[in-house]
Amino acid sequence: MAHTETHAGISAPKGQLFGFRSNSVAMIVAALMKWQRSVARRKALADMTPDQLRDIGHPRANRPVLEIKAGLMTKLMSMR
Repeated sequence: MAHTETHAGISAPKGQLFGFRSNSVAMIVAALMKWQRSVARRKALADMTPDQLRDIGHPRANRPVLEIKAGLMTKLMSMR
């Protein structure tokens, strides 16, 4: 018959203290770099003309709007 042992004790991680701090610093640096990129992106978009925004396919670009009035299909069908 196999012999098994269970260990209920939880030991503290060894050598993890500095690893945790470096991970925290890396996460903070990554968040700051992401914020800096987003600010630069917003500034670049604010400086662009509507034509440039349309060229890059930005959703806020002034796009032509097709207005369809009521009765248009009736008029088109009667023109046949």
